[in-house]
Amino acid sequence: MMIRSALAGPALAAVLAASAQAQVPAQAPGHSDATGAAHSPASAHAPGHAQSGDEAQVRAVVTAYKDAIERMDVSQTPALFWADSEIFENGGVEGSFAYYLEHHLGPEFADLAGFDFRNHEMKVEIDGDTAFVSETYTYHITFKDSARAPIERRGAATSVLRKRGDEWRFDVYHSSARPFRPAA
Repeated sequence: MMIRSALAGPALAAVLAASAQAQVPAQAPGHSDATGAAHSPASAHAPGHAQSGDEAQVRAVVTAYKDAIERMDVSQTPALFWADSEIFENGGVEGSFAYYLEHHLGPEFADLAGFDFRNHEMKVEIDGDTAFVSETYTYHITFKDSARAPIERRGAATSVLRKRGDEWRFDVYHSSARPFRPAA
């Protein structure tokens, strides 16, 4: 992947302020704190582990995107993605987020009455100015046209977020889904 220049994004602060939940800053797993004490990578996803400031920011960006999808208001989501981001969905290359929003995501919302994520789980790993995120979830979609049956899917997403300056945004986003098969 090519080296990318740092960009500023004041709109991101507004999106995060509206969507982020309070998080307790601590040091990232696998990194040392100001005292030089190392933190174990094994604790990266342990329940109750302390989050670094960077991890909290990454989680806030990912959560802001998920929340915008559920609100079906993606007007502020461009601030969550770098202009040269890449989007992949269900085996297809969607291009930049701007293209994806204009030609795919935006038009789909015109037909929807509701979009709800359920059983959402997120794992985050930070390596310098790069964050690797994996998500699993189910989602439920209803349509304005009540004759259309609701859709229930199991989904997964993997993302790479990059920190440029003091700001984290999506650089690569990939999601896929399959029909939900409840336990028999």
